[in-house]
Amino acid sequence: MATVKTRFGSLEHYEKGGVEVINDDPHNYAFSNIFEVASKAEPWEKVAVAKNIKYVLEAIRAEGTSPWYAAAHDESAIVMDGEIEIRLVKPDTPIVAESHEGTTMLEGSPKGRTMGRIIARHGHMALLPKGAAYQFHAVRPGVILLQTVKGDLTIERWKDICQK
Repeated sequence: MATVKTRFGSLEHYEKGGVEVINDDPHNYAFSNIFEVASKAEPWEKVAVAKNIKYVLEAIRAEGTSPWYAAAHDESAIVMDGEIEIRLVKPDTPIVAESHEGTTMLEGSPKGRTMGRIIARHGHMALLPKGAAYQFHAVRPGVILLQTVKGDLTIERWKDICQK
């Protein structure tokens, strides 16, 4: 039996795969590599790499300290490469309208009670609670896969990132 070796990708080392289409048009398939997308993104850009109705997975290049964000719905962040510190604050007053979809970038630091911080590494997943303000920090470049709702900050580059 052949030995199969699992290789995890990273921002510095990845191989782009593909979809082998047998009897269809490749344009009917979305295929992107999150590490390739993050390598071409600016720090903290939220580039959609998967979509299901209004829900998206966004590849984020984590580098340095992000702005503060909040959402009117839960989000989850999976660290795909690197080590990311996530700082959480419970705002004194609501900072995102209940009806707003997607992530909101805050102006400055939120006023409120510190909820804590999470140190997440490759494969770790963190819940970003509804209404909480959060900020990411990465000492060295990394990659976050964020599950959220498509919003104003979501960048769609399907033409550039999908298999042709």
